[in-house]
Amino acid sequence: MIMNPQLTNSIVEILPRVEGFAYPNEATTHPLWSVLIVVYPYVTGLVAGAFIMASLVRVFNVKPLEPVYRLSLLTSLAFLLCAPLPLLFHLGHPERCFEIMMTPHLSSPMAMFGFVYAWYLMAVLLLELWFDYRKDFVEWSKAEPGLRGIIYRSFTLGVHDVSDPAVQLDARMGRIISIIGIPSAFLLHGYVGFIFGSIKANPWWGNVLMPIIFIFSAIVSGMALCVFLYMILSWARRTPIDMDCLDQMQKFLFFALVVDAAIESLDWVHRLYSADESIHILKSLAAGRLFYTLLVGQAFCGTLLPLLLLGAIQLFGRQMAVAVRQRVYLASSVLILVGVLAMRWNVVIGGQLFSKSLRGFMDYKLEFAGHEGWLASLGLLLLPFMILAVFVKLFLPLSAPPQGGGLPAMKPSGSTGAA
Repeated sequence: MIMNPQLTNSIVEILPRVEGFAYPNEATTHPLWSVLIVVYPYVTGLVAGAFIMASLVRVFNVKPLEPVYRLSLLTSLAFLLCAPLPLLFHLGHPERCFEIMMTPHLSSPMAMFGFVYAWYLMAVLLLELWFDYRKDFVEWSKAEPGLRGIIYRSFTLGVHDVSDPAVQLDARMGRIISIIGIPSAFLLHGYVGFIFGSIKANPWWGNVLMPIIFIFSAIVSGMALCVFLYMILSWARRTPIDMDCLDQMQKFLFFALVVDAAIESLDWVHRLYSADESIHILKSLAAGRLFYTLLVGQAFCGTLLPLLLLGAIQLFGRQMAVAVRQRVYLASSVLILVGVLAMRWNVVIGGQLFSKSLRGFMDYKLEFAGHEGWLASLGLLLLPFMILAVFVKLFLPLSAPPQGGGLPAMKPSGSTGAA
């Protein structure tokens, strides 16, 4: 049978690019989970990591981190408010989300996100912030006129008692909520790793270590974000940076990065040692389509290079000038944020690039516009920073810096320790 060459060219243009062997039903136009599903676990990870940074002050009483306590909580809230947006954009019809909320399916991990999200937002973050800020809300409502005063008065919820017993009760309640919030933060982001790890048909995802990898990468990225924001905000406000606080943040970031790198390395060592039938396709994927995002972006720039930089600070930090240490901290935090984003890309997109037959590859073309293009994804990544800017303006007012430097009004309510 002789086919029309023009018709053949039309068919080739319609079908996606496929290399190797692939079944006909695998020739989809693009992966079902797009870049929006990359942004979603990235944002939720920043939420969990920033909350862990704040919990180090409230729960574990790490006094040097007090200047960054409130900034960490506000960062967690700003990113949590935007966490569901990538999923809603991906639905195409966001109104469909109400079906999950109105008719919950307890055996569905996707449906359980609604319960976890509502619990973390209402019962953890908002309550902890309210107990921490209640005394300030009362004082600000009396001092601030106009719209700001109305906002602060509404946030007091009618509770105006600022006596010492009331403030001490606020501090105790805030600590209890922080203790509850730590496993809640693990649950918020660990469930994302659980979704991928429970897909046994995909060798890139089906791994019991996947929830643990997601949790520790979330802690690392959230801590790096707090370091980045603290330095940028201090420079923008022209307030002195508390180097004791910054050094302590760097230590926790370094230790978390060591654990995260060890677990991810263990994952790959286990895959290479077990060498099942999928290992050849995973090696080809890592060395081919994911070379720049996996080996260069995630492994080298996002893990190895920050480990070397932060490790050098651990060994030779006292001999380094303050300005040099600050630049190393800033560069390391940016590299870690980029590396964790690359890790999310490798998991979500990389896990969909090979065929179910494990004998071929498919392409993913990232669009510019559209509700699943990189422009929309960039907007979703920038939106939490815009919300955080409003929070900083309202809830971290510029005043006289505390003793030792650092951003003002960032200590937990009822704290007596010096930063």
